[in-house]
Amino acid sequence: MEDKFLNDIYLKYADKNKIEIATAFVWYHYELYGKPSNIQVINNYFEKSHLSKYNPTYLKAALKKSKNVISAGKSGYFKPSKDYIIKLKSEFDYLINKSEEIICNDLIIPKELYNGTRGYIINLCNQINASYENNIFDGCAILMRRLIEILLIHTYENTGNIDSIKENDGYKNLSYIINYTLSNKPFTLSKEIQELIDTFRILGNFSAHKIHYNAKKQYLDEVKSTYRLAIEELLYKSGLKI
Repeated sequence: MEDKFLNDIYLKYADKNKIEIATAFVWYHYELYGKPSNIQVINNYFEKSHLSKYNPTYLKAALKKSKNVISAGKSGYFKPSKDYIIKLKSEFDYLINKSEEIICNDLIIPKELYNGTRGYIINLCNQINASYENNIFDGCAILMRRLIEILLIHTYENTGNIDSIKENDGYKNLSYIINYTLSNKPFTLSKEIQELIDTFRILGNFSAHKIHYNAKKQYLDEVKSTYRLAIEELLYKSGLKI
């Protein structure tokens, strides 16, 4: 998306003053990250566009004169004006009307582990990775808990033990499922997972239900290696991965 935008900016403003390109970069950065730009940020976009950098002194002076941007409070930082935001949103609407694709790195669960499984599992794993990557740690903990619950249920189905955790038209809660799994061993789990599987549930519960609690990166980092192992084991035991 960035490459397309930078190319479109170049095509649109190539025959105009360089400041027009610079202010478009200010808008782009603000739109994507919600942050103002300084001279270095703007020149980085020039470099990515394979354009010559703007002399810092001249660029700062030109930005101060431009009607398209305003000072962002910090010295040397700029953000787009309201009118300019409206103008460029209409011209580059493909940046605003974003798809539902979840962009993430595999910081919690490696993509090669869950790619090729079911669509809702892939989507959930992508959300877990994306929330961790963007420091949404409460959301990440809740999603991690949800994935464990789903994979445990699928494992009970795949091993022919599903009646053990059924209740009315649904399933018993995750606490019961984990306790039953550890006590009755309807299928085997590695020692590391047995020791930490309930921790995944507790972290998710705290994030979902404790009013004054906020998950921190440290809490997830302490268990993420074992969590990856748990997801890998359960994906195979559930038959979702062969």
